Amino acid sequence: MPNLKQLIREIPDWPKPGILFYDITTLMKDQAGQAAVIDGLKSSVNADEIDAVIGIEARGFFFAPTVAHSLGKGFIPVRKPKKLPAATESVEYALEYGTDKLEIHKDAIQPGQRILIVDDVLATGGTAAAVAQLVEKLGGKVVALAFVIELDFLSGRDKLGKHRIHSLLHY
Repeated sequence: MPNLKQLIREIPDWPKPGILFYDITTLMKDQAGQAAVIDGLKSSVNADEIDAVIGIEARGFFFAPTVAHSLGKGFIPVRKPKKLPAATESVEYALEYGTDKLEIHKDAIQPGQRILIVDDVLATGGTAAAVAQLVEKLGGKVVALAFVIELDFLSGRDKLGKHRIHSLLHY
């Protein structure tokens, strides 16, 4: 298995000064690295524990469909407003300065369905907590959340306290 951190490009001062951005596009273009990430993410659950995999727009879409396929499960997208064509359920959540909103189709999750949420980065935890809230709003159960990278210094895990969390890399 490749050293995944060596495959991630670090870009200082992007998208603004003082931020060190972890660019996963360099990891994704490496076949062995990408395979290791998919295997690592899917190892966060047993296939019989879940019914579907959610991916969060945008970079969660890089991984969640492949994880879903490899587990023999369906993929459910969670998107920014006005991107899904059928009736949606939404949740608004706090950002550092202001709020944001995410949507899911109202019929995407049936009551009692067990869900794995996949995204690229766990930072402050606000986005992941909002998606977990959407799942529960539709009557689903969040089994686990899986991330490629967790930024430990931002303590995002604290917002997801009751949920099982699996992160492949920690910074």
